[in-house]
Amino acid sequence: MTSRQSQILWAVRVSLVLAILVTISFPTWEQFEGKGMLFRAPFYLLPLFVVPGIWRYRGRPDPYPWAVDALVVAPFLMDTLGNVFGFYNNFDVTDDVLHFLNWILLIAGVTIALLRTGISRLAAWTTAYGIGGLAIIWWEFAEFLVQKAGTAGLGLTYSDTIGDLMLSSTGGAVGAALVVWRASEGSRVTG
Repeated sequence: MTSRQSQILWAVRVSLVLAILVTISFPTWEQFEGKGMLFRAPFYLLPLFVVPGIWRYRGRPDPYPWAVDALVVAPFLMDTLGNVFGFYNNFDVTDDVLHFLNWILLIAGVTIALLRTGISRLAAWTTAYGIGGLAIIWWEFAEFLVQKAGTAGLGLTYSDTIGDLMLSSTGGAVGAALVVWRASEGSRVTG
């Protein structure tokens, strides 16, 4: 991993921790009210351990998958920053835009990880797209549980859930396609 790659990775990881600290340190700020930020915090920090854990489990193969790590953490950072800066409260399209963009990032990371195993590009795209579909289903279920736990600020509706499913799964398809396309152009996808 180059110095620049390390800086990018650590900027994403540290920024997530700092953003989560803001949400739990100032839970009464208007942009956090009714959103279950304290409940979300431990789950949003879990991605910090996913890639390093899998990498260690696999015997620490070189090079470290820094891009995979950053791409898996980035959606949680973007979602948290969307709340920290009040985008969800002030711009109605924030949820839709972030569902699409976050799944591009997340599934791009998954696709890079799959390609590192040596499977074909088509198998990587198909598997990553499926993982993205499952991820958004479970994400929406988790949001449902947070709302059922008594938070009122999520404003979940059937149309919102269906929209989130479509935007995220489409974003996942795009993220996987971008990585597969890049790999087909002869670029080494090792991240």
